[in-house]
Amino acid sequence: MELTQRVAGEDPDCDSGDCANVFRTDRPDTIAIQGYLTDLPTPDGEAVVTIPERVLREAARALGW
Repeated sequence: MELTQRVAGEDPDCDSGDCANVFRTDRPDTIAIQGYLTDLPTPDGEAVVTIPERVLREAARALGW
């Protein structure tokens, strides 16, 4: 999978300035989320991440949802 466009993000509370982002991908109808790892158990190859609500709202607006 390739990330093709950053749709939303750059959480101002992020120390590195490059976290909590939402991306379009080269797969149809698929977005990718970069967020903060949680310690919830998940199946192999999956993770649960959190992102600030404002980043998710920004992504929804940018995607026209």
